[in-house]
Amino acid sequence: MHSDIKVSTIEKSRIAELDFNNIPFGKVFADHMFVADFDGKQWKNFEICPLHKIPFHPATMAWHYGQAIFEGMKAGINDEGMPLLFRPHKHAERLNKSAVRMCMPEFPVDLFVDALKELVWMDRAWIPKDEESALYIRPVMMATDEFVGVRSSDTFKLMIMNLPSGPYYNKPVGLYVADKYVRAAEGGVGYAKAAGNYGASLYPTKLAKELGYDQVMWMDAKEFKYVQEVGTMNIFFVLKDKIITPDLTGTILDGVTRDSVIQLLRKKGHIVEEKHVSMDEISNAHSKGELLEVFGTGTAAVIAHVDRIGFHGHDLKLDPANWNLSKLMKSEINGIRKGRVTDYYNWVVPVKQEVTV
Repeated sequence: MHSDIKVSTIEKSRIAELDFNNIPFGKVFADHMFVADFDGKQWKNFEICPLHKIPFHPATMAWHYGQAIFEGMKAGINDEGMPLLFRPHKHAERLNKSAVRMCMPEFPVDLFVDALKELVWMDRAWIPKDEESALYIRPVMMATDEFVGVRSSDTFKLMIMNLPSGPYYNKPVGLYVADKYVRAAEGGVGYAKAAGNYGASLYPTKLAKELGYDQVMWMDAKEFKYVQEVGTMNIFFVLKDKIITPDLTGTILDGVTRDSVIQLLRKKGHIVEEKHVSMDEISNAHSKGELLEVFGTGTAAVIAHVDRIGFHGHDLKLDPANWNLSKLMKSEINGIRKGRVTDYYNWVVPVKQEVTV
């Protein structure tokens, strides 16, 4: 364990309250949390402690000016009982990329991974063993200056929480193609996991749900022509001869699961194109019977099957009989995360008992 991390443990675990056979996503929290403070010059006060509420001043700048970012990652556990982190360094790098864009301090990657290892080891009993479940890990960084005025904060707090979680989606999802609202524009913060991105998406998502869909498929901000991503996921389209997915132009999230799926598909010999994907191209492929699958990728969702896309007043329906690649990718990602599928890329970082002191 990193020598600068102070550790205090909970007196009595709450794990007896958890029903491992019925875990709602995002509502159950494990025993401990990691906290750290940035004082304007350096990160300090590294501590793993019992999960608790934190008081903030009403003028805390994150609440007024949206200077807040977060990450989402997962830990599984193998058949021998060893916790396994999935691509923690990639997540740490993305957290820092978001921090730079939001004028926030980067957090040392090695310290971040050390803190994760210790935190997950301490909460290892909370890791579900079911194939569709995992320990969801939520780092969040926020501005903490007590000041009313538009500028970057000088001080910040980083917190990491563990949430045992079941499947994010327990059924295929229906997507509504955005025709009015946008998620991000070129030059904006679309590639960052900034809290405001998600706040701005809530109203359009509410409207889509009122129409009977589960999520919005966001389009580009200029022409409403090119697919960006879904509210909770990156998106893939499986055609007869290739797989296509929107390219990283700064308006969509550089998903860790997205990157993992692209690498796995290419390793298996599939052609994967990262490109501008127009909805006209997708609609035409569907009308010709050449659109076999559509699926989303994300840490929370892993792989989410899409059964219909609402576009220009009509539904493009997808046949579950064709969902072969998406099922394979879901099995592969979950298998690697659980230590049951060969990890050719060294994505999994085991958490061993010797991390404790």
